Amino acid sequence: MTNYVKVVISGEVDIYTSTKLKEKLYDIIDKNDKDLKIDCSQLKYIDSTGLGIFAGAFKKAKEFDRKIYLTGLKSNIKKLFVITGLDKLFIIEE
Repeated sequence: MTNYVKVVISGEVDIYTSTKLKEKLYDIIDKNDKDLKIDCSQLKYIDSTGLGIFAGAFKKAKEFDRKIYLTGLKSNIKKLFVITGLDKLFIIEE
């Protein structure tokens, strides 16, 4: 049995798609008592709105004493997490 719920994010996370992503992630965090593993290998683009959604999801998961793992980050997207310091919050797996 796995100790996490896996979510695959694909395409672009920006001001137009972030609300839907926020609802999905928050819903998963609310309804499960497991960590969250987000597969970003199909994520092509993320803007500051999207990064904000990730930060909010982290905060929500932390309230329930859960972790969020990020896998498959492309180098340009990983760079954004490093620049913003978000890489310190999430467990980034290569």
